[in-house]
Amino acid sequence: MTHPASKQYNCIIVEDEPIAAEILDNFISRDEELHLVAQCSDAVYAGSLLNRHDIDLMFLDLHLPVVKGFDFLKKLKNPPLVIVTTAYHQYAVEGYELDIVDYLMKPIPYDRFAKAVDKFKYLMNAGEALLEAADREHIFISSGKKQIKIVLHDIFYIESLREYIHIHTKAGTITVKMPISRIEESLDPKLFIRIHKSYIISKIKIEERSASMIQVNGKKLPIGRTYKPSIEF
Repeated sequence: MTHPASKQYNCIIVEDEPIAAEILDNFISRDEELHLVAQCSDAVYAGSLLNRHDIDLMFLDLHLPVVKGFDFLKKLKNPPLVIVTTAYHQYAVEGYELDIVDYLMKPIPYDRFAKAVDKFKYLMNAGEALLEAADREHIFISSGKKQIKIVLHDIFYIESLREYIHIHTKAGTITVKMPISRIEESLDPKLFIRIHKSYIISKIKIEERSASMIQVNGKKLPIGRTYKPSIEF
């Protein structure tokens, strides 16, 4: 009998102390569901790794050279889930305000590391596209620990970027980790239409259209070749 391969989560270590990084590396290697993509010792290298790889979890030390951990985290547009590691108690409050998964004090015992990783896995599973259609006027989307209410008539368009979607609304842009196909399933096709592998638009928000483009909220969006035959307004 064969067992399905367990889910793997990509993670990185951002830590400038070699011994601390080695301990985390060892802890991560004990968990079959964690795949260490890379270790790095500064925020600049960490930023380039996040641009090049799909990272689910970042172990982030706060005392980094040049750019400090929280300053780095605040600048990220789509940060992965974060477990902070530090030797300093005073940063705990700020860390929780940034909605991190957990806060590990050095030296980190393995059982405490394992508890933090369990929290991360719970959030990943809970946030993996729990969509609740409350009624035809709004939907709720789960994002980590939060449930975000989105009024359907406020949506201009939805844009897909890698494993994230950006929901552009009157109030601003909401970003969640979810495939675009998943939110498409919850939307009324009378109100919304998929025009491209990366775009869903609100029909009532269309400003201009041609055979190859639709403009919504001042943004010109391409019509995908495979979607043209099914587009009706």
